[in-house]
Amino acid sequence: MSTFLDHAATTPVREKALEAYLEALAHLGNPSSVHSHGRETRELLEQAREVLAKAAGCNSAEVIFTSGGTEANNQAIKGFFWQRQDDRPRKYVISALTEHHALIDPIEWLEKHDGAEVLWLPVDKTGQPDIETYKTWLNEFGDEIALVSLMWVNNETGAIWDIPTIASLANQHGIPVHSDAVAAFGHTEISFKTSGLAAMSISGHKLGAPIGVGALIVSRNQKPISLIHGGGQERGLRSGTMNYPHAMSLAKAAELAVADMAEREARLEALRDKLEAEVLTQIPQAIKTISGPRIGHTASFVFPGVQSDSLLFLLDQKGISVSAGSACQAGVLSASHVLLAMGYDQADASAVIRVTLGHTTQAADIELFTSAIAEVYSTALRAGLNR
Repeated sequence: MSTFLDHAATTPVREKALEAYLEALAHLGNPSSVHSHGRETRELLEQAREVLAKAAGCNSAEVIFTSGGTEANNQAIKGFFWQRQDDRPRKYVISALTEHHALIDPIEWLEKHDGAEVLWLPVDKTGQPDIETYKTWLNEFGDEIALVSLMWVNNETGAIWDIPTIASLANQHGIPVHSDAVAAFGHTEISFKTSGLAAMSISGHKLGAPIGVGALIVSRNQKPISLIHGGGQERGLRSGTMNYPHAMSLAKAAELAVADMAEREARLEALRDKLEAEVLTQIPQAIKTISGPRIGHTASFVFPGVQSDSLLFLLDQKGISVSAGSACQAGVLSASHVLLAMGYDQADASAVIRVTLGHTTQAADIELFTSAIAEVYSTALRAGLNR
């Protein structure tokens, strides 16, 4: 028997999302063509845009289809930074070192290549940002801040941030705010319209769509500079032949994820709470990494005295798939940059396990993990698998 408890990395494709993808594939035509075949596929694309817009609480004209969250983040961060240099230089970018590397890396690229200066927002051990420092920076550097880019939900710990408040504070200074909502959309209540955001990134394979599709929601009154130039598709922000089959699948997955969100997340939170209680009963020295507001399907523990990779290997031998954090670091395990930024030391940040549940998770999956974790931890300790 095996179990997959790494749904924050990716989650199984929903059956109806697969059906939508295959149905769209049966249609022939380039959505930019003016003949009937092209118009037919363009209609499918625009149907998908409408469905996704409704799920995200935005206008359909604000939906820009992308290849996923990483592209969407790069487009928003670089595009807004460049656009904000048009009338006068604005060098500062506000973000946090707890962000996904799909945000940190493009910001650091701007720092290296385009003269950006980054204000890294402090984060406490509960997983929450230092809002007073944020307010101080807005007041002190407001005219020089190009943008703010912060995650709605942290992909490693599940910490939920009050993005509408963060956006509202920045908007008072005329500063655009982008949020990576990849770990949030379809898992917690989100309305782009009421968020105050200039842009928001989402990714399909976190919702039950195939890997390779996502979207950047961009407010109609914003015009970041494009990364990709060509035919001017997607409001001029994402040139290239428009991928209507993936768009249809993303829209269907988003529609389903939002529709069953309340029931699903409540069910998963109950399973998650049961898992955490059992782990802490069996291994009292284990540490829950976060105590502040968090998403319902994520559990994150530090297991002192061992390395994450040792636990991952031993759990994998028992058919249990979990992770040590983000799956996007080219398969290289190291200390969690998220936990380090939250104030954990190097040893604890190297001993973290993330367990994430999804729409296919059942009680038997939780039981398999909890029946194995104490033995796995004890084996790692006895074997000295701590370096």
